[in-house]
Amino acid sequence: MSLANIIKPYPSPLITGRGIDLDFPMLAGCLALLGLGLVMIASASTEVAAVQSGSALYYMIRHLIYVVLGLGACIVTMMIPIATWHRLGWLMLIGAFGLLVMVIIPGIGREVNGSMRWIGFSFFNVQPSEIAKVFVVIYLAGYLVRRQKEVRESWMGFFKPFIVLLPMAGLLLMEPDFGATVVMMGAAAAMLFLGGVGLFRFLLMVVLAVGAVVLLIQMQPYRMARLTNFADPWADQFGAGYQLSQALIAFGRGEWLGVGLGNSVQKQFYLPEAHTDFVFSVLAEELGALGSLLTVALFTFVCIRGMYIGYWAEKAKQFFAAYIAYGLSFLWIGQFLINIGVNVGLLPTKGLTLPFLSYGGSSLVICCACLGLLLRIEWESRTHLGSEEMEFQESDFAEEPTHGR
Repeated sequence: MSLANIIKPYPSPLITGRGIDLDFPMLAGCLALLGLGLVMIASASTEVAAVQSGSALYYMIRHLIYVVLGLGACIVTMMIPIATWHRLGWLMLIGAFGLLVMVIIPGIGREVNGSMRWIGFSFFNVQPSEIAKVFVVIYLAGYLVRRQKEVRESWMGFFKPFIVLLPMAGLLLMEPDFGATVVMMGAAAAMLFLGGVGLFRFLLMVVLAVGAVVLLIQMQPYRMARLTNFADPWADQFGAGYQLSQALIAFGRGEWLGVGLGNSVQKQFYLPEAHTDFVFSVLAEELGALGSLLTVALFTFVCIRGMYIGYWAEKAKQFFAAYIAYGLSFLWIGQFLINIGVNVGLLPTKGLTLPFLSYGGSSLVICCACLGLLLRIEWESRTHLGSEEMEFQESDFAEEPTHGR
């Protein structure tokens, strides 16, 4: 039996009457980031991998496996109708809570660098916060569709999502994962604003959020230390400011055109986490300011394209899909801004991966799955077949292409 017959009730952008029908600009941008990430992981991890495992290509090979798994996840999500995600929103929310509870249970969660953020398996670790952020976006998109009038007109409709969001933020802080909490709450706030929350209520939410962040920083001495040290890392460059000062040295050494691919000095045990949270600093050292700016431009294109996919879905009156696209785009934007801000010293040091580039299986696979969701949303909005009641037939896609984007 052919694959087309198996999924015939729900054709995908991979199987239509005119072949593969994807948003190629979005796909090309993300594939370029994946390729660049693989090259930079291969370069930034060689010395660390050689010492820790005996093979200079250890992390590069593992990252390549994650890329293959991520592309598989992208294909799977492209084949699932958006209406299915809508129906499963509550189950995914329950699953997100379950994963976040499991990770803080001793014996199940795995502790790395003082944080319980991973569930360990034999060959790989799963980071539940990466999954939970996406599931929250899907749940909140469904809520904004179901309660659209209530969200726009009443305080109760505005506060109800926080009955879910605040306990989830609490679980993330117990790991602790302050960065994931900020990104998740920021994406949720942006979705509520785009969902029609009034300006006064939105500004009140921003004020309360800023107050909560200040309080959380003051509650933990290490967070306060990070906040004070990042402003002048050179005051304690061999102590609390060591990681940031080494990252800034990498930027300085790169100058305009870089020292050349593979020629980084900072990756040779000077810069901790050179292939994970600080891979952008190694990129800046080896490819220079020009390479860094081109990478930022590529990220900007991908994020803006994701927002446009939400806009096109909204124009097609597919509001659930539109809110998902907005939410996923804001997740990427939040992680991108925080990671780059930490690398260049604009934000306190925080462990948060750079989408598509940093080493990390959970982050990479989830980013690719999000790409598949965005490609599916774009295809359904363009073909006007994103309705839950629509019965998809292969013959619906046998005509000439109408891709005008």
